[in-house]
Amino acid sequence: MNEVLQTISKIGIVPVIAIDDAKKAVPLAKALVAGGLPVAEVTFRTAAGEDAIKAISAEVPEMLVGAGTVLTKDQLDRALAAGSKFIVSPGFNPEMVKYGLSKGALMLPGTATGGEMEQAMALGLEVVKFFPAEDNGGVKKLKSLAGPYRNLKWMPTGGVNTKNMMDYLSFDQIVACGGTWMVKKDLIEGECWDEITAICKDAVKTMLGIRLAHVGVNCGDSAEAEKIAKLVSAMLGGSARQTSKSWFAANDAIEYMYKAAPGAHGHIGFKTNSVERAMYHLGRQGIEFDESSITYNDKGAAKFVYLKGEFAGFAIHLVQ
Repeated sequence: MNEVLQTISKIGIVPVIAIDDAKKAVPLAKALVAGGLPVAEVTFRTAAGEDAIKAISAEVPEMLVGAGTVLTKDQLDRALAAGSKFIVSPGFNPEMVKYGLSKGALMLPGTATGGEMEQAMALGLEVVKFFPAEDNGGVKKLKSLAGPYRNLKWMPTGGVNTKNMMDYLSFDQIVACGGTWMVKKDLIEGECWDEITAICKDAVKTMLGIRLAHVGVNCGDSAEAEKIAKLVSAMLGGSARQTSKSWFAANDAIEYMYKAAPGAHGHIGFKTNSVERAMYHLGRQGIEFDESSITYNDKGAAKFVYLKGEFAGFAIHLVQ
C-alpha cells in the first residue's frame, strides 16, 4: 500500500474540515495533532480551503494534509501546489482520476456503487472513498461487496461518528473513517481548540479500545502453575484452562506461566481493537515497542507485541 495510505490507516480517523477563515487553519491543525489525529482533509467547498492547506503545510509539518471536494482540474492543480498529499472527491469522475494520476497525485475518489468501484480498480486505485457512507447502506453494504472486491479498501465518510465508527473500523477492508464531528463549524468559528482536542482524544480512545486482558505470573514449572490456577479458580469461581505454555484461571483474568517469560515477575496483557493503530498512537506518546516480539495474522497485520522494557518487574504486551 502507498506510504501515505499506510499512515492514514494507522491514524484511523480523518477529520474533514470546511474552514471559512484561513487564519484559523494552523491553530485548528495543532488542536487535531494534540488530540492524536495528525491528518486532515481540507475541503475546497470554501474559498479559504486552498490558503488553509498552504498554511498547514508550512507551519504544521507533522500534519498529513489533503484536499477534499476537488471537482476540477484547476482545483486539483492548486491543491497539489498548496501542499496536499492526497486528493479526495465526493464522486467518481474517471477523467479527473486519470488527470490526478498523471500528476502523481494520490487519488481517493468517492464511490457508492460496485460499478464505480470496478472502474476505480481498473485505473489502478487500491483505496476509494465510500460516500455518503451511512445513506448508502453503511458497513453492511461494504461487507456485501467485499467478496468480489477483496483487493479494494474503503474510506467511508458521511454519517460516521464516535458511536458508529467501530462498526466500520472493525472491518479489515476499511483503511480509515472520515468525519466532521470533531471539527464542526461552530467549534472552528468559536476557536474551541481545547474542545476539539478533547473530542479527538475521545475518538482515538474509542478506536483503540485498550483494556486489561489478564495478568501473567511466572511459575517454576507446569505443576506449580496448575496447582495455583486450580486454587485461584476454586476461590474465585470458574474453571482452570490449560494451554501449551500456561494455565489460565478466573475466567482467563490470570495466567500462570510454566517458566519465566518476559518480565522478571510476569507480564500484564492488554487487549486492543488494533495492535497496529495502538502502536502508532502510543508511539507518538513516546512509548517504544520490541519489534522482534511482533506476531502477525494471516493477512500480515500485527496481532501481538511487547513494549520495550519492564515495569515494576512486569513486561507489558498488547494483543488483538
